[in-house]
Amino acid sequence: MANVVVIGSQWGDEGKGKIVDWLSERADVVVRFQGGHNAGHTLVVDGEVYKLSLLPSGIVRGGKQSVIGNGVVVDPWALVAEMERLGGQGVDVGPHNLIVAENAPLILPLHGELDAIREDASNASSKGGPKIGTTRRGIGPAYEDKVARRALRACDLKSDSAIEARVDVLLSHHNPLRRGLGVAEIDRDELIARIKDIAPKIIPFVQASWRVLDDARHSRKRILFEGAQGSMLDIDHGTYPFVTSSNTVAGQAAGGSGTGPSTLDYVLGITKAYTTRVGEGPFPTELTDDVGQGLGERGHEFGTVTGRSRRCGWFDAVMVRQAAKIGGISGIALTKLDVLDGMDELKVCIGYELDGEKIDYFPASTEDQAKVTPIYESLEGWSESTFGARSWKDLPATAVKYIRRIEELIETPVALLSTSPERDDTILVTDPFEG
Repeated sequence: MANVVVIGSQWGDEGKGKIVDWLSERADVVVRFQGGHNAGHTLVVDGEVYKLSLLPSGIVRGGKQSVIGNGVVVDPWALVAEMERLGGQGVDVGPHNLIVAENAPLILPLHGELDAIREDASNASSKGGPKIGTTRRGIGPAYEDKVARRALRACDLKSDSAIEARVDVLLSHHNPLRRGLGVAEIDRDELIARIKDIAPKIIPFVQASWRVLDDARHSRKRILFEGAQGSMLDIDHGTYPFVTSSNTVAGQAAGGSGTGPSTLDYVLGITKAYTTRVGEGPFPTELTDDVGQGLGERGHEFGTVTGRSRRCGWFDAVMVRQAAKIGGISGIALTKLDVLDGMDELKVCIGYELDGEKIDYFPASTEDQAKVTPIYESLEGWSESTFGARSWKDLPATAVKYIRRIEELIETPVALLSTSPERDDTILVTDPFEG
């Protein structure tokens, strides 16, 4: 019996929601270990659509024990709103099935404001730094305060004096920063009042999550670690600086939840059968023509949280292979194969050309990332439908060839194949929970 880490192997939006939902039915505990409410999962359960941002997907599946780990930055107001919205859909959410790690840092209104101020400055002038394309939800500034040891954490909500002391530390940094940006300072008393008002709604959920996970491990319960975003948005290993503010690779599942690396048995990399990206940054295989537009339309490529259109392109095997090696991916779940139905020719990026030389990796330099030219291999498409297929024999032969070629190029096997948004339209090759 294995514990499973689910991560994205591209730039996010790979269809993790459905796969995590499919796995969470068989898990005992589901853990979010990084990110914030800037990421989203869409789950379709018995025809009902659930949109999650902070809550682990297991909460929808019969109220599985769900944990928001210390690696997540938590917006208390967003969390309460999400719980209320799901409650309105008949989902049972309470302290009996949801835990917020006591050492999880909090996102405050000042973080979202700073996020927006910086993005606006970047839009207005090159001196504002590169436009990152953030969701303006305060994720980056909250992680900055965590690393700088200024953060207000979930455990601090239990003490008025702790709230006041931590706010003073925060404002000693943020108010001078806001003055320099020509923005009004934060009203200390108003901020403290807002925090004290929301605190009673969060405190019942605050626990030592590491102890809960340790008990689950010793009881041989199945733990599902649920990542957000994708590997190429990792703060260290992604397309820096056009990345998110946390580590999105599988190794973060341990540190971001408070358990040892030995707890992580199998890493499942969710991988779209083509490539998409939201926001700014390099995208070697991006298609700005009718083909790219067609992928976006057929794939309904709009962000769960932001509604922003996703940029679309051919499958980049170089990038996914690199993500698999860095993330220790055991197998991939290939999603949205059906979006490629009806295309006569498909292309897969098998390498790059950089300054006249061929390379087989995605470089770290932002300059080089912007300069690489993809080297493509053409594959035959298929006219038949793969939508809803539940076994290999239901797939066209050329679709199977496409899948097998991807396995060869990324040097990682396909463990699951998703052929529609419905959870049961899944072909199981290897059971991640069986290792």
